[in-house]
Amino acid sequence: MRYLTFALAKGRLAKETLKRLEKIGITCEEIHDPNTRKLVFVNEEQKVKFFLAKATDVPTYVEYGVADIGVVGKDTILEERRKLYEVLDLGFGKCRMCVCGREEVREKLHHNELIRVATKYPEIARDYFYNKKHQTVEIIKLNGSVELGPVVGLSEVIVDIVETGSTLKENGLKVLEEICPLSARMVVNQVSLKMEQERIRQIIKQLRELQQEME
Repeated sequence: MRYLTFALAKGRLAKETLKRLEKIGITCEEIHDPNTRKLVFVNEEQKVKFFLAKATDVPTYVEYGVADIGVVGKDTILEERRKLYEVLDLGFGKCRMCVCGREEVREKLHHNELIRVATKYPEIARDYFYNKKHQTVEIIKLNGSVELGPVVGLSEVIVDIVETGSTLKENGLKVLEEICPLSARMVVNQVSLKMEQERIRQIIKQLRELQQEME
């Protein structure tokens, strides 16, 4: 039996995913060692491997078959646009992708005026404004705190993830339009789903049942 390899987005998503996998009997003790310098973690008995990656790299590892299964946020899947199957909404890590700005900018959004949009997610912003709203905008990619864009006059609005909205409020910004809901998703390599159909479908089924129990 070949190894089934999981690529998990570092941080909260990985921790929650590992908890759930443990509940369905898939375990890996060494991944919990805080002092380890290992990059790949193996459970020889169950023939599973795990590695932790930067969220934006998880879809790449899955597309190229280095990982059979990945767990990452829907925002990353939409932004990276990789060839893979999204098979399960895991229901945790919930938040929203939104267009945010000052209240007075709302009119410009309604009238499809030319505006500047600051974002870490240029692909998501482009798809929303060009394909869904048919509004021409100038998209400016930022890597740091995008809330700064409208505050210092770089952009009229931002496209960003909103959880509580407290950072927006503190900076005089609000949600003007919602693009889509986000949460942790399980993705699978297209070839792996054919080759390891039975094992992968069993994992999906067990995780889905676990989720229903938790709800």
